[in-house]
Amino acid sequence: MKLGFTAFRAVIGATLFAHGAQKLFGWFGGYGLDATGQAFDSMGLKPGKRMAALAGASEAGGGALLATGLLTPLGSTAIIGVMSQAIESVHKEKGFFVTEGGYEYNLAIIAAALAIADHGPGPISLDRALGIEKKGTLVALAALAAGIAGPQLVKRLSAGEEPAPATPGDDDGAATPAEQETVASAT
Repeated sequence: MKLGFTAFRAVIGATLFAHGAQKLFGWFGGYGLDATGQAFDSMGLKPGKRMAALAGASEAGGGALLATGLLTPLGSTAIIGVMSQAIESVHKEKGFFVTEGGYEYNLAIIAAALAIADHGPGPISLDRALGIEKKGTLVALAALAAGIAGPQLVKRLSAGEEPAPATPGDDDGAATPAEQETVASAT
């Protein structure tokens, strides 16, 4: 079970790290922060570039924490937060199945992050090596609650901000429908 769970945790973490790196840096065929920010703006997640950076950092950072088994509950919280926001902002209206743009992938990732928080990182982890492992039902429920509440708090804090004025020669910053669909499918 040590190897199996370690592989599970590492694959989930590495997958989410790569997903975030697509947004932040354009790695692994991603669009990078500017294009992702424009798409986020067009989806109503404003300011788009900041929200894209937050989503990318949550995925990449949370994924790295899960992959290494370091601060595992925090990694789970970050992943639950970004996936719950993706469901709310992009996928919920499209139904369950990912073939229709739905939220099945996001829900599966939330379940995996919740299971990892409940089970703990396992014996092959930095948390265990450092003696800081936290796990159990309360840890998992706290990660779930914080992961769902976090994006709501960020939206409330960002709601009152005015967008930066456009500089001469800039377009309106809105993503084209093709860019929106591309970024939505990557979320």
